[in-house]
Amino acid sequence: MRITTRGRYALRASIALARMTKDGGPVSIRQLSERESISSVFLEQIFYKLRKAGIVSSVRGPGGGFKFTRILSELTVKEVLDAAGESLTLAPCGEDRSTCSKMNDCVSFAVWTEATTLMNDYFASLTLDALLRKYTNFFKDAEPACKD
Repeated sequence: MRITTRGRYALRASIALARMTKDGGPVSIRQLSERESISSVFLEQIFYKLRKAGIVSSVRGPGGGFKFTRILSELTVKEVLDAAGESLTLAPCGEDRSTCSKMNDCVSFAVWTEATTLMNDYFASLTLDALLRKYTNFFKDAEPACKD
């Protein structure tokens, strides 16, 4: 499994949106783009997917932008990654068992399936709120965007 740039940026942009939101107000793509050094065109594509998944809503007009549709303690990292189109499986047979001629006698399939379940459970248990609370002090002095 490899998280694509789209998935990494979706999570980064979601965290930035959470950090930049003031009293539930919207944050513009331009502001997110500048803060995270991510192309605004790419962010628009990502936020289209997040909006389609019901994670964010958009506000039009001056002062518009995006805001979360739910409180951060209910929004998980897995939901963000799923909305971005990431496949959280460790082996191709986890998605399509028909790709393997050894499926009827494959012990390693059970290993990959269990590991994939553990990873998905972890991301499903990690909320944006918990992520921010855990790491905000850790990165308190590191405001610039990471080089990803």
